[in-house]
Amino acid sequence: MTFSISEGEEKNNQVIFQFKADATDVKFQLSGETDNIFFIDPEGILYYTGLLDRENKAVHELQVEVLDAGGNRVQGPVPITIKVEDINDNRPIFLQKQYNGTVRQNSRPGKPFIYVNATDRDDPTTLHAQLFYRIAVQLPKINDVMYFQINNKTGGISLTRAGSQELDPLKNARYDLVVSVMDMGGQSANSFSDTVPVNVVVEENIWKAPGTITIKENSTEPYPIKITQYVFYATVKDETGLPLAKPLEIHVEVTDINDNPPVCPAPETVFEVQENEKIGSNIGAFLAYDMDQKNTVNSFLQYEIVEQSPLLPSDGLFSIQIITGIIQLAKRSLRKQDQPQYHLKVQVSDPAFKTICNVTVNVIDINDQIPIFEKNNYGNLTVDENVAVGTTILTIQATDGDEPFTGSSKILYSITQGDPDRKLVIDTDPLTNAGYVKINKPLDFEAVSMYNLVIKAENPEPLVDNVQYNSSSYARFILMVSDVNEPPVFSQTLYQAQISENAEKNTKLIMVNATDPEGRAVSYSMSEDTRGWLRIDGVTGEIFTMGHLDREAENEYRVKVIATEKGGSYLTSSVYFHLTLRDVNDNPPRLVKDYTGFFFCYPLTKKGSVIFEATDDDQQPPWGPQFVFSLGNSRLQNDWEISKINGTHAKVSTKHTNFEEKVYEVSVKINDAGFPPLENIVSFPVTMCKCASNGLCFREADSFHGIPTVGMAIGTLLTVFLVIGVILIFTFIHLKKKKNQNETNIESAQSPESIPLRT
Repeated sequence: MTFSISEGEEKNNQVIFQFKADATDVKFQLSGETDNIFFIDPEGILYYTGLLDRENKAVHELQVEVLDAGGNRVQGPVPITIKVEDINDNRPIFLQKQYNGTVRQNSRPGKPFIYVNATDRDDPTTLHAQLFYRIAVQLPKINDVMYFQINNKTGGISLTRAGSQELDPLKNARYDLVVSVMDMGGQSANSFSDTVPVNVVVEENIWKAPGTITIKENSTEPYPIKITQYVFYATVKDETGLPLAKPLEIHVEVTDINDNPPVCPAPETVFEVQENEKIGSNIGAFLAYDMDQKNTVNSFLQYEIVEQSPLLPSDGLFSIQIITGIIQLAKRSLRKQDQPQYHLKVQVSDPAFKTICNVTVNVIDINDQIPIFEKNNYGNLTVDENVAVGTTILTIQATDGDEPFTGSSKILYSITQGDPDRKLVIDTDPLTNAGYVKINKPLDFEAVSMYNLVIKAENPEPLVDNVQYNSSSYARFILMVSDVNEPPVFSQTLYQAQISENAEKNTKLIMVNATDPEGRAVSYSMSEDTRGWLRIDGVTGEIFTMGHLDREAENEYRVKVIATEKGGSYLTSSVYFHLTLRDVNDNPPRLVKDYTGFFFCYPLTKKGSVIFEATDDDQQPPWGPQFVFSLGNSRLQNDWEISKINGTHAKVSTKHTNFEEKVYEVSVKINDAGFPPLENIVSFPVTMCKCASNGLCFREADSFHGIPTVGMAIGTLLTVFLVIGVILIFTFIHLKKKKNQNETNIESAQSPESIPLRT
């Protein structure tokens, strides 16, 4: 026989199997690799105690024998194999504390230059020992780019494509990696892991390009010059034809001459300048470019304004820095009302060429006008306290003389006085600059019945230095809040309490509290008290127990508490009360199921036993129930005995083999060892019956209590037939009499003329 048991769980007398012998007055013996873990009791119950560890021993080979009273073997040995199933209880471990590797720059990406290895003691055929490698840290990590990669199965570390291209020992000659390994294939949040540092030294590549070749353009040397292309590539491959390194790029530099004129950045370059800007203010940087070699005299550019249009209010309003191309305001501040736009021609020159470029300067408005309200007092406004959030209650209007649809003319409204709790908010119409005063938070007449509000209109752009907001940018209005009858308000959104399930009737649990915003009296009631366990004092709000509480029926009990306003309106509000019942030992133990199938083959050739399980409806401790078992009647002690297997199981055994062929009712007393302890006497039938060849119990029909014999069945049928015959005879006689009576009635109903006269 073979049994599989998971490792890692420490057990105490855990039953594996129950053996039975053909002979009587025998005992069972276990031998082999028991390791002081596996045991068998004299009745044949194989069990183990302790902790199994697959990594120490994966298979236990045992033998079971049956011995008679003299210790002689009468059956067996039966070979038993215990296979210990693996669980993930070992973390992977790297074979080295640190790894060191060397890689040359420009090495082929994906080709490992070092391997890291880890082992896991768990079963290699399971996911528990499947390892997954990854690079957790790379230092330094330039531009957040990974230069190294790892094969997550083999642990081989190689360069990424970016690392192959960008590693340079002159910039960073050493990289520090932290490699992680996880079991469970890296797929489980419950996997174990280990890490190891890997130090990588980058060495210089010996495969280098030659220096730059210089060729002068427009050379007067005789042709052909023996250079046919400007960029060359050289590659090196291994014996299989695969490249050992990236191709080398050979550059041929052509000496520049000044053969390109300056180029304007665009057909027209546009700048903006605010009116009233100070002299010397930068308007923008005008940058042309030159196709000749950069940072040489051939591409050195100089700038000059050669024309301004119009010349209003004067010429020379703009200047440009010769080297940088920065355009500045040269003479005076500009006003958009005088001239909104200027056109400049800028000359850009290098030592050999000159180019004229077009520049447009737009004069834009500045914020020198303040918003002005159409009226400074919007009077009084009354709203109900239950007005919905988001409702517009007032429209206000201010105007601004700055350029439309700019930050200088856009108006923002804010309440500067009278609304510290931000009950109101003002939105601006982007087209008309109208302001919409809206409800931002619920109003409450009982808290604040009047708001004396001051509103300010301002621009998102700052005003110029010499302009300030004044009283024209402020408005007032008074908001009156009218009272609306509101329902009561509870002091909490949820009430909770705990109590033992055996609490006496009328035990006070909690007191709820609700108040009416208008100050009216409040009464309390309850609903959803489906079990009738609670009652509430309608005046005080105190909640009491009213019936027997039962945690096993419902351990979390919820009722709705209702507060009703007195005085005619009868407005209500409600909250929930949650009652948690603490367990007490008030349920006796019982059998876990009805045991009706226990039997022994008659006549008994040996002692036998049956196993049953008990349970308890009370809340159990974490370690489970610990029941105490005994026989329920002292008269049973001559024939039966009981022994405990664990906290919930026990077995009842026969003490001899001299039993009659009948059904025995065996009673058992079960004590729960609680506080206070409760016990219960339960019983179950045990049948002594003849057994078929397949080992199943059978009995003749007339030997079962309540089932009639053949003679009894025939007598019963004859009695039934006799009763039916008597009923039919009486029915026939009754019908005959009724017929005769009807005929007599017909004759008596004939006319007198049909009867002869007699004297």
